[in-house]
Amino acid sequence: MDNTTIQKFLDEHDYDIRKTHNGRWIDQKCTMDVVCLVSDCIVEYTSNREDKRFTVNDIWYSDYTVENVQQIFSKPNPTQKASNEYDKYFGQPIKLLDAAGVIHGEKSGRGYTYSIVNQELLEYISFRERNSFNFLCLYIEKVLKDSGLYRIFEYFFRLQDKNSFRELKDAYTQFTINYTPINGATECGRIFTKVLNPLACKYRKCGTERGHISKDIITQDMIMYNQRNWRDILSEKPKDMTRIEYEITLPKPSEDCMTTYRINRAKKNLRRFNDQYRNGKTEVYDERHIKDPATQMHHIFPASDYPAIADYLENLIALTPTQHYTYAHPNNNTQYIDRAYQYVCLISKTGTIRDNLLGKNKAPIIYDFYLYQTVLNTGLGTEEFYEIQELDFDGLLNCIEKYYV
Repeated sequence: MDNTTIQKFLDEHDYDIRKTHNGRWIDQKCTMDVVCLVSDCIVEYTSNREDKRFTVNDIWYSDYTVENVQQIFSKPNPTQKASNEYDKYFGQPIKLLDAAGVIHGEKSGRGYTYSIVNQELLEYISFRERNSFNFLCLYIEKVLKDSGLYRIFEYFFRLQDKNSFRELKDAYTQFTINYTPINGATECGRIFTKVLNPLACKYRKCGTERGHISKDIITQDMIMYNQRNWRDILSEKPKDMTRIEYEITLPKPSEDCMTTYRINRAKKNLRRFNDQYRNGKTEVYDERHIKDPATQMHHIFPASDYPAIADYLENLIALTPTQHYTYAHPNNNTQYIDRAYQYVCLISKTGTIRDNLLGKNKAPIIYDFYLYQTVLNTGLGTEEFYEIQELDFDGLLNCIEKYYV
């Protein structure tokens, strides 16, 4: 799904807060990683059910959610200890998705029952944090424009000083108090952070930190609910250093629960996509295994050696068990990658990504050309692939050839 499609969806809605009076169109827990995770939990909960309706508690108490929330956010089991924090953690992102029109809630007793309105967009948000961030920025901008607030945000981004920040924060606070049930400046300030900082990150500007203008440009690690991740650290490399030079200076990250979750989520999403849109076939064509199901989601560049790209869909390829354990990992030794077969996988993956981005298989767009360039640069220790023009797949293939021949 591209920005044009998302924007078209958003343009079909009027999010003017002066009309909706919805002060909870975004909230404190609505960070890119939380919205992504909760969306993933909704997709997982509804995927094998005839009745796609759900409540906050359905998502809260599902086995999939319990397992991932416990591991990632180090919180107590929600089935054992109900808390207001959990209600916010699940309820606020669901309210955001409802306000945006991605899902729809109907009053049911003391709570709400939700149904999915736009399955493709929900799945897009659930695929990875980058997608969630992209959606949130487009959604926030649309709400601000519909509400007549966007110009003062633009004014702050242009001036980037204490006075323009104070004017922006005061204007947002007063607007929220005037048009929504929220009547406290402190509460407005907490929500204001979740409105301003994603846009500041998108446009590489200063935002807000502890109630004041931030000293530095807002980066993705600053707008995540949980901890810094490896990719965010890599994204902050000095401009005068290559990615490889900078990566050497950093400590190798330990395996953590968030990393494990993201890798498993990527594998699950690729397998689901491959089953649904490619009839479960291997991405590496081989007549000997043409009838064998592709049940293995293989890292082209090993996760242990390249943690920065371990959860990229562009670094995963669907293989049959024989292809995986005999060809990719000779003698079933998963610690070893056959370089010749790695080359075969890259050629095949380039074809898969090309077909997806060019719309040849009538499937939703799940890949990103820039991220595939990142995978190739990281895995092959270069910056050369960034020089290739967008959607120049012949250029990618020619460059890959250089590193293997």
